[in-house]
Amino acid sequence: MSEIIAIANQKGGVGKTTTAVNLAASLAAAEKRVLLVDADPQANATIGLGFSRSDYEYNIYHVMIGRKALSEVILNTELKTLDLVPSNIGLVGIEKAFYDDTTKGKELILKKKLAEVKSNYDYIIIDSPPALGPITVNALSAAHSVIIPIQCEFYALEGLAQLLNTVKLIKKTINPKLRIKGFLPTMYSPQNNLSKQVLLDLQQHFKSKLFEDKNDACIVIPRNIKLAESPSFGKPIILYDIKSKGSVAYQHLAQSILATA
Repeated sequence: MSEIIAIANQKGGVGKTTTAVNLAASLAAAEKRVLLVDADPQANATIGLGFSRSDYEYNIYHVMIGRKALSEVILNTELKTLDLVPSNIGLVGIEKAFYDDTTKGKELILKKKLAEVKSNYDYIIIDSPPALGPITVNALSAAHSVIIPIQCEFYALEGLAQLLNTVKLIKKTINPKLRIKGFLPTMYSPQNNLSKQVLLDLQQHFKSKLFEDKNDACIVIPRNIKLAESPSFGKPIILYDIKSKGSVAYQHLAQSILATA
């Protein structure tokens, strides 16, 4: 049975899309069948896998308004077992469409659409937008679990309570099977005292929900030039520089997830 994992945090710039793209690619490199769903109107995950707007006509917006089946918008990527559902800036219109539509069940649209294809994949990764609006609610309603990236910087934990309350509410009302798969420290710099302090805070408050590698060390995503460069080349880090620290970290994350499957 496929596992659906949402990557969520209402704060922008925390490494959410970087995590969605590179976790999906690392799982695919481990010979798992993976679908990455770009549910962010910024479409950064789509761009990060090498696609431009001219490469596709339809995207997740057309799926969510019922114009297209999910299978009709799926794109093949450079990795044989990694597929993509692309996004586009037009997805911002979904929020107005949802607010104008008074019918019930709008929060379950993505779940129903994913049901059409989930048997084809081992993992479905959803990159959600930096907001707690209808799209993120749809992502959390469709997911079995959520990974929450947290940057190792000042204000890192600010707003986390709001996200955790949203997860709790969705678990209580819409998706009782939803669970927090883990918190992922990102943009970690071992030379930076603030980075080390934020990591200590995370270990103090969420020790059981941090990912560990095979040596039981906490998995952190480092600040890494190659990791920052790879989206501009339209490649996940595993195809851009497989030996970089960023690539190794995401491979460890994938292995940690596979080990607990």
